[in-house]
Amino acid sequence: QVQLVESGGGLVQAGGSLRLSCVASGRTFGRYAMGWFRQAPEKDREFVAAISGSGSTTVYQESVKGRFTISRDNAKSTVYLQMNSLKPEDTAVYYCAADSRRPYLSGGYYSNNEYDYWGQGTQVTVSS
Repeated sequence: QVQLVESGGGLVQAGGSLRLSCVASGRTFGRYAMGWFRQAPEKDREFVAAISGSGSTTVYQESVKGRFTISRDNAKSTVYLQMNSLKPEDTAVYYCAADSRRPYLSGGYYSNNEYDYWGQGTQVTVSS
């Protein structure tokens, strides 16, 4: 069983920055691929970024490339999402997710179905 707890959300003006954190329970964090997803009101949950267990591989949704950075600290069982140059369209609830079955990114890393544990979400609101 893996528990994920996100933090770091809030209200920020367009062009600003936030760093989200997600702390995982358990002692095998380095064996999990991790992802960040987001869900805006009345929209489906969408993939944002993912990182392999070692941190050596990262992937991003096209709309956040160059603005967001995913990273992890396995000693702290924490994955981060640094978000810069935020836009109003980034407003959403952000969720971290764990794929506890593999340390590498699967071919379906962008799909909700590839992740078996989810956090409760943290709200990010970007004002114009």
